[in-house]
Amino acid sequence: MSSQVAKAARRVAHELHGVVVSAGLMQKTVKVRVGGQKWNKVVNKWFPDPKHYLVHDPNSSLRTGDVVSIVPGWPTSRHKRHVVKHIIAPFGAPINERPPVPTLEERIEDRETKKAAKAERRLSRTNS
Repeated sequence: MSSQVAKAARRVAHELHGVVVSAGLMQKTVKVRVGGQKWNKVVNKWFPDPKHYLVHDPNSSLRTGDVVSIVPGWPTSRHKRHVVKHIIAPFGAPINERPPVPTLEERIEDRETKKAAKAERRLSRTNS
């Protein structure tokens, strides 16, 4: 399992910081706005260019307005490619009153158990 953690740590190129703009409307998913800027050559000026990411929130512990840190992870669905690393600044309810955000090791362990259960189901289906 330590090799899985090492591979995941290498895969993290950088972490992004953003604000949760939509939470509670989708199961285990939040929308995070990450700030950015874009240079306009005609006007010679920087303009705001925020990007929105759909982020996997396994325990549904985020609320709208939270400032969070997100990192790239394995694809969870068609548009979800990032996962919450930790909450930087909570908005509303304190962090200790919410479900905890799982660590990288916990997420890898959960993924491995789900993959093992799937392989077992597939094996039992082919043997029948």
